[in-house]
Amino acid sequence: MKKIFIPVFLILLIAGCQNQTENKPFLNNQNKTEMYTEKEKSAIEKMLFSYRDALNSSDVSKVLTLYTQDGVFMPANAPTAKGKDQLKSSYEFVFKKIQLNIEFFIEEIIVNGDYAYAVTSSKGTTLIHENGETVPEENRELFVLLKINEEWKISRYMFNKTK
Repeated sequence: MKKIFIPVFLILLIAGCQNQTENKPFLNNQNKTEMYTEKEKSAIEKMLFSYRDALNSSDVSKVLTLYTQDGVFMPANAPTAKGKDQLKSSYEFVFKKIQLNIEFFIEEIIVNGDYAYAVTSSKGTTLIHENGETVPEENRELFVLLKINEEWKISRYMFNKTK
């Protein structure tokens, strides 16, 4: 019995060591994936806050740098803008009518390769240029993002009022 037990024990021991060695690359890959995802989420957060800053300063040029060439803007109660020319006209129109003073709250960012989406909400005030009135502003937003040349850009963006 001892003659059988020792070789079987050694085989199981060696097999167990191999499984642990095989799991290590998996864990390392998992850690690398998590680190990559966190890095990408951080870059997306930075881009979203740049967008917020561009809105608050009514900076059409800055807004346009954050979109892809074929980006789409789907504002509530307004026509969809597609591509840089329409985006430019749409944001110029918006900024001529109002001045935003909002804060973004990031609720979710999901990254899948070179694509991602972000769900945000925003809250603050809007100054209406026509009458000088300041009103509460509160929206929920959906961003579809695309990574181009190592930089996250807005591919599709839509929002609607929460109240």
